[in-house]
Amino acid sequence: MTELIPAPRSAVAGSGEVRLTRHSRLYADTVTEGVGRWLGAALRQATGLPLREGRELGEAEGGIGLRLDPGLGPEEYRLVSDGFGVLIEGGSAAGAFWGAQSLRQLLGPDAYRRAPVDRDRVWTVPHLTIEDAPRFRWRGLMLDVARHFTPKEGVLRYLDLMTAHKLNVFHFHLTDDQGWRIEIKRHPRLTEIGSWRARTKIGHRASPLWEEKPHGGHYTQDDIREIVAYAAERHITVVPEIDVPGHSQAAIAAYPELGNTDVIDTTALSVWDTWGINPNVLAPTDDTLRFYEGVLEEVLELFPSEFVHIGGDECPKDQWRRSAAAQARIRELGLADEDELQSWFIGHFDNWLSARGRRLIGWDEILEGGLAKGAAVSSWRGYAGGIAAARAGHDVVMCPEQQVYLDHRQAPGPEEPVPIGWVRTLEDVYRFEPVPPELSPEEARHVLGTQANVWTEVMEDRSRVDYQTFPRLAAFAEVAWSALPAPAERDFAGFERRMTAHYGRLDALGVAYRPPSGPLPWQRRPGVLGRPIDGLPPHR
Repeated sequence: MTELIPAPRSAVAGSGEVRLTRHSRLYADTVTEGVGRWLGAALRQATGLPLREGRELGEAEGGIGLRLDPGLGPEEYRLVSDGFGVLIEGGSAAGAFWGAQSLRQLLGPDAYRRAPVDRDRVWTVPHLTIEDAPRFRWRGLMLDVARHFTPKEGVLRYLDLMTAHKLNVFHFHLTDDQGWRIEIKRHPRLTEIGSWRARTKIGHRASPLWEEKPHGGHYTQDDIREIVAYAAERHITVVPEIDVPGHSQAAIAAYPELGNTDVIDTTALSVWDTWGINPNVLAPTDDTLRFYEGVLEEVLELFPSEFVHIGGDECPKDQWRRSAAAQARIRELGLADEDELQSWFIGHFDNWLSARGRRLIGWDEILEGGLAKGAAVSSWRGYAGGIAAARAGHDVVMCPEQQVYLDHRQAPGPEEPVPIGWVRTLEDVYRFEPVPPELSPEEARHVLGTQANVWTEVMEDRSRVDYQTFPRLAAFAEVAWSALPAPAERDFAGFERRMTAHYGRLDALGVAYRPPSGPLPWQRRPGVLGRPIDGLPPHR
């Protein structure tokens, strides 16, 4: 009956319905007034109902009430629809906000439209009681805007899509070899030079095809402030990622002194125009450290998040092995090898962030050479990194590429657009389990949650991002929110039935998702882009 996604912990049906009309009012207490403003605006846009503010629930026919219940958990909510109207109680404003998302789903797909389909329509909510709370505190989506730039409006749109699925952490992948996307005022060449590349590989890195035109863009600091504020209104935390010491060619192209100048001519480097693991990495010098401290000082002013992601993955050590300066630094610090040099590099920024009240998080390569004491780990190369980190007492976000990399293909046939990586169907994602069974209960408490990653090498525009991300993100959202049974015992058939209603919501939101029956003809890509390329080594 409820057809909610993600599935609530408990939903008990009543008999009857609440009718929302032009006389209905919306009430919120002082804690939930921000939620009330958001909900009122969203519903007025979709329904045309005025939903004026009222003083108390029941003041007018079919009212909606929002209020705090301190007895509930921080993101927990209770929704009661009965003869008095609809009452949503949250353990915090965030809890009330997630309850508001369930109310929006109960109103039907048209509640997601940007204009009323019928201004005289009476909107109904079935009588029921929902009690609900999330399984994990970190329910994330990572969007890579470095490989293909997503304009600000597209980022805001994805925050709205996260909202509709009760996801609450937006991991913002802002820098990489192929582009630097955030304005840093003290280092203007990062965007003047580093945000544009001359051309772009079409397809994955085995493709012989190129788009011979510049690609780029960046966010001003005012853009970032708008994105962070927009997310905060939706109870989403934005975690920025500034990649070091690998995935840094765009920065080196802008400031050649950041590279290993005693090994290569870094002045000849440009923003990278292809995909894969890049050999050009940051030099482990004091000047590099000071440069990135300056970058991070501006980043901290823009992002209030507890965590700052510093990458730390896929850093080839060949240049450091050949660099006299890097070898001198290894001897100076008394390190064993280049792995420990990377650990020292990461540890420096862990201490730097900790001194400013923040926490470092990085990809699981930061385990190599010794894990920085206060660091958390994004476990992407399967479960092993997350297991090792949790057993060592470090917090973990599980995002194994084999399960939740949404750039990977959705079916085994060649008809998928640029069919790369492992096959991960909607059902595969639905049966993903973030907590490895090898962990003890105490170790498992270090699993903060989980995250789906959207890498955009092969996603050149909004429709391609939508196609790869949806509907699998809906399945992922249920895994992150709901207290599901063991993977083999999950009711995927029931989830598919609920998805029938959810596709209508996605349609109303304008999402170009992959149809359940497979790609439409216009979504297929022939020739080299339509051949699976399993032989390529995986990378993030």
